[in-house]
Parts: sequence; structure tokens; C-alpha cells
Amino acid sequence: MPNVPAAEVVSYGDDANQFMELWRSEGKALGAAVFIHGGFWRAKYDLHHADEFCTALAEKGIAVANLEYRRVGQLGGGWPGTFEDVVAGVKSAIAHLGKMPVLIGHSAGGHLALRLANEAIPLQAVVALAPVADLRLAYELNLSNGAVVEFLGETPESMSSRYDEACPSNHTSRANTFVVHGSEDEVVPIAISRTFVQARRGDSMPPTLIEIPGAGHMELIDPKTPAGAMVIDLIVGLVKG
Repeated sequence: MPNVPAAEVVSYGDDANQFMELWRSEGKALGAAVFIHGGFWRAKYDLHHADEFCTALAEKGIAVANLEYRRVGQLGGGWPGTFEDVVAGVKSAIAHLGKMPVLIGHSAGGHLALRLANEAIPLQAVVALAPVADLRLAYELNLSNGAVVEFLGETPESMSSRYDEACPSNHTSRANTFVVHGSEDEVVPIAISRTFVQARRGDSMPPTLIEIPGAGHMELIDPKTPAGAMVIDLIVGLVKG
């Protein structure tokens, strides 16, 4: 599937990394989606590895905003600046798309999406793909050689309150939430999603865990794979309501 270039680039702040790329569907849009990319919150990973995924959603009739944000290694990146960017970016995306969106996040972007689900922002649903959903467990597993400490700037022992504030496991979602994870994910182990869902099982809208047997980490945002196609179908169904 060839990538279709984004139709528009929109800034939501003064920093060079505070922008989004918009894909418009041909004809009347079924609905809208906002995508938050991953990369363990680090500056070396940007939004473009999700271009093909956003293209696939647009081809299904969904208007898509792909968010960029300040990341670790950039001025203002890390907690809470990265999260503040995503909150501002999602609000701006809603204004530009003109519809209540499905919020999608992959990997570290899944963490940001789940944490944002606690904010007072109108969302049709949240879909977290292989999310770093429990920061203490991710720290214990030393995901990506210390990525959690880089993001939060502290260990759980030295700054427990910061982990509590940043971790989605400690916050109730205001939106219908789906967590999708491949059973063979070696980048973000599926145990992290299982731990998150267990922690939030008492919520009024408890998250739904969808496990994809045999799938790894990047397949979930690769529309050419069976796992990626399954994710696209899930999002289309949620957008249609």
C-alpha cells in the first residue's frame, strides 16, 4: 500500500515538535481518529513510522490526525511536558477534525493515550496498541534500557508520586477503552497490558483486553499484516459506532 501524503500540517504550539499531520478521507468521512506514535518517548523516533497506518485509516474513510510532540532528548520533553503536548494536540485535532475521535496510541503512545483517557476530553473510544501501560512494571523489566527512568527522570523509589501521577494503572478512564497486544511482543511484553487491565477491572467502564496470538510489536500498526488489518477493522467499527 503506497503512503498517501498528509493533506495538511497544523501546529498546536510554538515548538517545532508541536504539530500534527492530517489525512482527509475522500468523500464524507465516517468519523475521526487521532494517532499518538511510540518510540519509548525518545526524540530519535518520530511520527512518520505510522504514515502507512494513517494512510490505511484514511482509505477506510476516516479523517486522521497523527500527532508529534516533544520527546526525551528535546527541550521540554519527558514528563510532564510530553503529556501536556499530547493533551494540547488532541484538543487541537478535535477542533480541526470537527468530530469526536477515536484516540489511538502505540507503545509509548499507548501509554499517553491511556493516561489521556482520564482527562476531560471528549473521545469516542481509546485504542491502546501494545501500550507501556504500567510504568512500575516497565521499570522493573528495564524496557528499552531504562526508557521509563529517562521519561520520568526518577526511579519509583526516589519519586513514587511521579509514577503514580503518570501511570495509567492509577487512573480511571472516562472513555470506552480497548487494549490490543500481541502474544509474542518482545518489545513491550503482554504482561504489562494484563497487569493494567487487572488494575482497572473495577472501573465503571473497565478496559477490554484483546490478545492477538502470534503477533509481535510492530505488526499492530502494519496494515499489511493480519494483526494490523484486525486493528484497522476494530477502529473502523468504533468510528462507525
